[in-house]
Amino acid sequence: MVNSHTPQRADDGSLVFDVEGMTCASCAVRVERVLSRQEGVKSAVVNFAGSEARILTDRDLDLDGISDAIAKIGYEIHLVQEDEERQSIVERYDEEVRFQWRSFLGAALFTAPVLVLAMTGQDAGWSLIVQWALITPVEFVFGRQFHQAAFKRLRSFGANMDTLVSIGTLAAYGYSVWALFNAQPVYFETAGAIITLILLGRFFEARAKGRASAAITKLLELGAKQARVVSDGEPLLVPIESVRVGDLMLVKPGEKIPTDGTIEVGSSSIDESMLTGESVPVDKGPGDAVFGATINQQGLLTIRAGRVGSDTALAQIVHLVEEAQASKAPVQKLADRISGVFVPIVMLISLGTFTAWLLVTQDGAEALIAAVAVLIIACPCALGLATPTAIMVGSGRGAELGVIFKGAEIFERSREVDTILFDKTGTLTRGMMNLSDLRTDEDERRFLYMAGTVEAASEHPVARAVALGAEERDIELGTAVDFENVTGLGVRGTVDGQQVIVGKAKLLADRGVLIPDRYLDDAARLESEGRTAFLVGWDSEAKGVLAVADTLRSTARPAVAALRDLGVEVAMITGDNQLTAASIAAAVGIDRVVAEVMPGEKAEQVRRFQEDGKMVAFVGDGINDAPALTQADLGLAIGTGTDIAIEAGDVILMSGDPALAETAMKLARATFRTIKQNLFWAFFYNVAMIPLAAAGLLNPMVAAAAMAFSSVSVVTNSLRLRRFQPDPT
Repeated sequence: MVNSHTPQRADDGSLVFDVEGMTCASCAVRVERVLSRQEGVKSAVVNFAGSEARILTDRDLDLDGISDAIAKIGYEIHLVQEDEERQSIVERYDEEVRFQWRSFLGAALFTAPVLVLAMTGQDAGWSLIVQWALITPVEFVFGRQFHQAAFKRLRSFGANMDTLVSIGTLAAYGYSVWALFNAQPVYFETAGAIITLILLGRFFEARAKGRASAAITKLLELGAKQARVVSDGEPLLVPIESVRVGDLMLVKPGEKIPTDGTIEVGSSSIDESMLTGESVPVDKGPGDAVFGATINQQGLLTIRAGRVGSDTALAQIVHLVEEAQASKAPVQKLADRISGVFVPIVMLISLGTFTAWLLVTQDGAEALIAAVAVLIIACPCALGLATPTAIMVGSGRGAELGVIFKGAEIFERSREVDTILFDKTGTLTRGMMNLSDLRTDEDERRFLYMAGTVEAASEHPVARAVALGAEERDIELGTAVDFENVTGLGVRGTVDGQQVIVGKAKLLADRGVLIPDRYLDDAARLESEGRTAFLVGWDSEAKGVLAVADTLRSTARPAVAALRDLGVEVAMITGDNQLTAASIAAAVGIDRVVAEVMPGEKAEQVRRFQEDGKMVAFVGDGINDAPALTQADLGLAIGTGTDIAIEAGDVILMSGDPALAETAMKLARATFRTIKQNLFWAFFYNVAMIPLAAAGLLNPMVAAAAMAFSSVSVVTNSLRLRRFQPDPT
């Protein structure tokens, strides 16, 4: 039963339920159909591989009524509350693995002697009695899960995989009991072997599905279990659940940071690889943001808690991965429709097979064997596992690499993308200006002292780059007085009694400063190379030229090259002038540039590409990128950017590294390729094997082994995605 109290809906209005009793894809289809029909439910998605249901609603629901509706068709659902400790999927599968292993082991121990007796042709009375005695517990004790589930479905006029197994083995067992007393050949070994082999298949399937779901558990285990909270000046070790917003936490070198917050005291290198996928530690000090589960590598830190519990970055990542794993790709809809009608159709085919064989051969035993083979071989388990297991593994591997997929449809959409548009600042570049060039006939240290002192009084990014560049050269700056900021042109101020002007040529000319032609030429050349250049003058004469530049990310060029190798056209959108934009584009290997784009025009530029017949992915990080991310067929939001951009994106790249865009595209395509492989083999298996079974060319024991193998092979194929590695850049 579900909890009867008012549930806690997620921000998107969804509720999550654990579903018990599903054994194949047709079960998931049936539960989903019933949930979707409940009053107040806007939509429902059931994940067979994860044993989970998610429903979307905008109001409180009659949970007892929903529970009763699901119970009527033979299943149970349990509401997952956000504030309660949830048993991990892996733990649930571990329990399933242990149960199926014990069941298989017991069935195998009882069935093995029966197989020996059957193969040695022992048809004496004592032998047949022994076979009957040994197979009876296999059928009704170790195989009772099939009969119990089939009976529940029968009460609600439903059928699933368990129905096929139950009918098939009971038919073989019942016929053998009749044959025992009528001097006819018995097939006890067939009933025992089918149950034993299917139990073995369920054991492998549960173990493989647990491994496919392991990414979520790994993410949850990354979090700290305790925090050292400062109380009355003394650090006190408390459970992580006790930390509140505003608490001061002491974090020693080598310890995990308990929760998101801001450094109050201390400096250190922080290993943020669990969030960003980047192995290089990040240097941080007072005022810098830190995230829970990252590792303090060096200094002693005092951190003020900012976001705790389900609000932390790690918790949000887990939520997004769970959402993606629970969603359905469009390609799965066909598989669901087939699974929903497959079992009844198979039962009709089996009945037809029995009738046809009986009419043609007049041999009830042969007719029964062919009919049982059809029932056993046709289980649609592989069909139901094909898509969700690939999505679970692919999205989990993405989270480990710093790529968060927000929905299953993204994997399918990615294969159609043929154009990627990069925003320049903060994506291909670091978004941080650095002093790059200096041209002067003066003493360089004095020149930088004069320019840096004036610029230090300004908050403009260009000014900060000049002041920082001077300080990095161990130049101690002075204090400017009479400071003036001339919007759009530059700054002026008095340094050690000298009026210093830093800015464009027009500002210096307006103030009567003489500008030598060589400095104008230097400035023009630097501008043509993609730098922002300006003049510095005092004593009524320009003394030199400074230039700053946004630093390219080291992985930008190899990432662009790798995307082009995928057959994707790469272009850049920027508000910079054409010369600067062309220089940056050339440096990273991009041929097509759209420059001088106003912040609000990026979405329109994306639309123009789409009107040319392109399937467009857009990579950006700023507030002004949100419309373009939404407009694009696939939006890749830089996780270090704004919350608005992240919300608008379909994929979140947890670091600013453009190589993650390549990783996201390759992993998404690899995941969809795996889905197609799984579906092909699942369809091919059933289409090819059912006629063979109906024709009497497939022994029921072989059919049971093949059926078990098909499900395991699909999950195993999906697990190959765990080995996905991005290309080194």
